[in-house]
Amino acid sequence: MEASPRIYVAGHRGMVGSAIVRLLQRRGHTGILTRSHSELDLTDQVAVRAFFQAEKPDQVYVAAAKVGGIHANDTYPAEFIYQNLMIEANLIHEAWRAGVQKLLFLGSSCIYPKFAPQPMGEDALLTGTLEPTNEPYAIAKIAGIKLCESYNRQYGTDYRSAMPTNLYGPGDNYHPENSHVIPALLRRFHEAKESGARSVVIWGSGTPRREFLHVDDLAEACLHIMGLDKAAYDSCTEPMQSHLNVGTGEDITIRELAELIGQVTGFAGEIAFDTAKPDGTPRKLLNVQRLAACGWRARIPLREGLEQTYKAFLDETAQSSAGATPSRG
Repeated sequence: MEASPRIYVAGHRGMVGSAIVRLLQRRGHTGILTRSHSELDLTDQVAVRAFFQAEKPDQVYVAAAKVGGIHANDTYPAEFIYQNLMIEANLIHEAWRAGVQKLLFLGSSCIYPKFAPQPMGEDALLTGTLEPTNEPYAIAKIAGIKLCESYNRQYGTDYRSAMPTNLYGPGDNYHPENSHVIPALLRRFHEAKESGARSVVIWGSGTPRREFLHVDDLAEACLHIMGLDKAAYDSCTEPMQSHLNVGTGEDITIRELAELIGQVTGFAGEIAFDTAKPDGTPRKLLNVQRLAACGWRARIPLREGLEQTYKAFLDETAQSSAGATPSRG
């Protein structure tokens, strides 16, 4: 019987990393390696080198990253570019030094130009100006793709890159200011319903269109991409465009999303839009034909995924409340 490969999932406590770990476990993998931030600082090259030399994983999933919404990206640009560059550079370089042949780097659809033709194909990379609010994060993710390509070209490694669209699902960050659109709206609509508020105000005009992918679908796509033999992966990519888009191929307006989240959470009030606030990119839809040609498509419909995510949010909220200890005066 073939031994289970040693698989290191960097960022296993995050939304993406935890989804990958859950799926690996469901598929019977027993050699899963994980380290929390307190156990291994991924921005510390010496520490990362020691980890790889000691553990010698067979495969690596680079799901560790500093992430956040428009507000967080715009407020902490230095942190976003520095931490993400250091994390990916250390992981990819030290994986190579330790002899790791298979690695998957996780990026983001924000790598594409702000006004890229829609839907955005992999060949749109580096063809125009990025969205200013998250340019530092996008540049770091582009660098990750190019690191993988460069090590493949020079050293013959098999390092792959997946660029997911906007993600949502269990384990998301529901911070009122530093979260992405779906968790932020789920929390605001839930709190509005609980407080009896008459309205919820949404940033922007509500007209931008966005694509959303459930994180469990992304985990399925990641394992599918890693499981492709090299000839199959190479047939769907190009040496200087070696990344694959991961999405649903369908988008929705922010207004439609807000109305859907209102229904899912049971909020019956008014939804208003603050047009003085920025909209961001007018449309972000990925062309997912290359990944479809490689045999994978998303399967979780948006409403079903939102219902699952809202239930997970309620469960997390209940657990947090149950775990809170009363103050002693």
